[in-house]
Amino acid sequence: MVSRTNKFRGRSRYHGRGKKAGRGAGMRGGRGNAGLNKHRVMTRIKYMPRHWGMYGFNRDPSLRIRHITCNVSELANLVVDGDKINLSEHNIDKLLGSGQIKSAIHVTVSHASANAVKKVEAAGGSVTVADGEESGEWEEE
Repeated sequence: MVSRTNKFRGRSRYHGRGKKAGRGAGMRGGRGNAGLNKHRVMTRIKYMPRHWGMYGFNRDPSLRIRHITCNVSELANLVVDGDKINLSEHNIDKLLGSGQIKSAIHVTVSHASANAVKKVEAAGGSVTVADGEESGEWEEE
């Protein structure tokens, strides 16, 4: 079967596309996101509801707390002599509970997650939270 465009070959100047439709991106209504405020407004409202504007917020950098962390699995490599370690001497201020520990190590650290404390104590060691709180809740003034 002959295609629709082939029916117009040689019969008219514009081959069934109209006078201006064959030029550039005319029939599409523009290229890319052109016309989102004019003829494609409903497309923008329906399919791109968050296209413009700012959403959410970022906390002030002075209020952000960024801990230098260490996992439980790395403790065995940090202990040099004995079974005690002070992580603040290694510039680490939070102990996290990823990994496994097999030896009994007594750790002193500023902050520690509940999972890390549980794993160290299950291996026979202990965690002493020196400066910070364990839960990480806000202080009331």
